[in-house]
Amino acid sequence: MDQQVQSFFPVFIYLVVIALIVVTTLILAHLPRIKPGKETRVKSMPYESGMDPVGNARQHFDVKFYLIAVLFLIFDVELLFLYPWAVSMFASEGGIPLELRALVFWSTIAFLSLAAIAYVYEWRRGGFRWR
Repeated sequence: MDQQVQSFFPVFIYLVVIALIVVTTLILAHLPRIKPGKETRVKSMPYESGMDPVGNARQHFDVKFYLIAVLFLIFDVELLFLYPWAVSMFASEGGIPLELRALVFWSTIAFLSLAAIAYVYEWRRGGFRWR
């Protein structure tokens, strides 16, 4: 049991340091010398995506924004899948068992092929052109 506690000791230290940073930041944010001076109308105005909010908040947005966001998510998830796969596939010890490496390799090739097809489809449809 003592060995388990010792192995998690760096994690406990890390959590304590994070808690201290959070508490210190919260305390410093409320000190009068640190927080911003006067509240003005411009400072109190909401700020959204680099544009000043003008008009009604219930206006229609261009669908292009959402399509770009979905594309980002698709290719971001692809990268999130590939990093752990590459580390475990090519690890000298403790990686994927030898019996499963061919299956894992070909399933990853299938995944990358589907991602490449999606990329080419989106490219042909003009999804990457900014209008």
